[in-house]
Amino acid sequence: MANEKNERESGGTQVAPIIGPGHDFTSVTDKISDVVLTKGFKKQWLIGFAASFGLLQLFLVSVVWLLANGTGIWGLNVPVMWGFAIINFVWWIGIGHAGTLISAILLLLRQDWRTSINRFAEAMTLFAVACAGMYPILHLGRPWVFYWLMPYPNTMALWPQFRSPLVFDVFAVSTYATVSLLFWYIGLIPDLGTLRDKAKHRVAKVLYGIGAMGWRGSARHWSRYQTAYLLLAGLATPLVVSVHTIVSYDFAVGIVPGWHTTIFPPYFVAGAVFAGFAMVLTLAIPMRAVYGMQDFITDRHLDNMAKVMLTTGLIVAYGYLMEDFIAWYGENEYEHFMILRNRPFGPYRVYYWGLIACNIVIPQLLWVRFCRKNVIVLWLISMAINVGMWLERFIIVVTSLSSDFVPAAWEHYTPTVWDWSLYLGTIGVFLSLMFLFVRVLPAISITEMKELVHEVQHREGHGQGRGNEHGNGDSSHA
Repeated sequence: MANEKNERESGGTQVAPIIGPGHDFTSVTDKISDVVLTKGFKKQWLIGFAASFGLLQLFLVSVVWLLANGTGIWGLNVPVMWGFAIINFVWWIGIGHAGTLISAILLLLRQDWRTSINRFAEAMTLFAVACAGMYPILHLGRPWVFYWLMPYPNTMALWPQFRSPLVFDVFAVSTYATVSLLFWYIGLIPDLGTLRDKAKHRVAKVLYGIGAMGWRGSARHWSRYQTAYLLLAGLATPLVVSVHTIVSYDFAVGIVPGWHTTIFPPYFVAGAVFAGFAMVLTLAIPMRAVYGMQDFITDRHLDNMAKVMLTTGLIVAYGYLMEDFIAWYGENEYEHFMILRNRPFGPYRVYYWGLIACNIVIPQLLWVRFCRKNVIVLWLISMAINVGMWLERFIIVVTSLSSDFVPAAWEHYTPTVWDWSLYLGTIGVFLSLMFLFVRVLPAISITEMKELVHEVQHREGHGQGRGNEHGNGDSSHA
């Protein structure tokens, strides 16, 4: 039985267990599969799904109105021709980063604490990338001719501009989405086999059976499963870095003041991980409370994610500082104006200081152990970071486009009600998909949790092993 022996004392500091006490294979399987197979719905789930579905309807209304009237219903103008579409695209792509980071990179680094949250984070990645992908399509104005972006022979001799990072985006994001989907599905197959065997309703048995693809749990199946999972983890790892690097090129290759800087790629990647972990915490904390998953998503998981957020938040703060330093030291009058005057003291100064408060000041609370342990405080900090990262994208896009080289061409950008409705609508799409995912598929990997229980039992049975070599069987050093 897994028990509190998987805690350890190290340097006088007690580390919380990675799984709650008293669990074996049966209890883990029953606890996770009951969320999916139990009839009826929890009241909290119904309320949350109803609210999300309402926002999804708002999304549909916004899209229909957009297709009927064109992008003129947005607050776009000349020179601010990107506006909310690119802001929200970059924000959603950033959120989609944590899933692959948790699943692939932490898997290759053999961090056990990823086990309870990887499935959940992978689903979040897929849904966030889907929301991100809607914006470039809708921003085309005529989305039904999106295939003109593809390199195909045609009588009009239209070809994509392959030197444009906007075209790089198409390949980077679609590759990332494809590999993430495969990685997520491969990880699900053993659990779908478990649900097939436990389901009592015939329709559920058939559907989960189709998804399980004939999984029997034989040695050959396990061998191929683990090989495929590791290969996909290896493929997905460089994508974590490459996707947001390429997204940053959308700005960095431009000569617009405030964009033309080499610091954007690492600063965007760190910001994406920062935002992604904040969203994982924002969703995981309510879910573990509603479904009583405190034994699987333990205080240890929350503490580790808080530390990752603090670390990446410091990298983001360093990026802000370097932007200021380069603008001051470079003596480029346009960069100096944009970074040191227009952003902090210009017409969008409220947004700027809001992002500084949310992304730099508030996350410093994570240095305090109490704030990392208190789930309400941690959830509020995560929400603040979500807001701050959206404000960061707003400042990058809007301040530079609205006040570029020629003052006579400057124009103020104000989002319309349709900008906001589409943004809230995609949040509704995202949350609706998350609620459905939690209800119809195991949000926590049954297979990997059982492997964790086995490992803990093995350590306890021998009273030594890797744990005693490195601190009571703990392979997680986060």
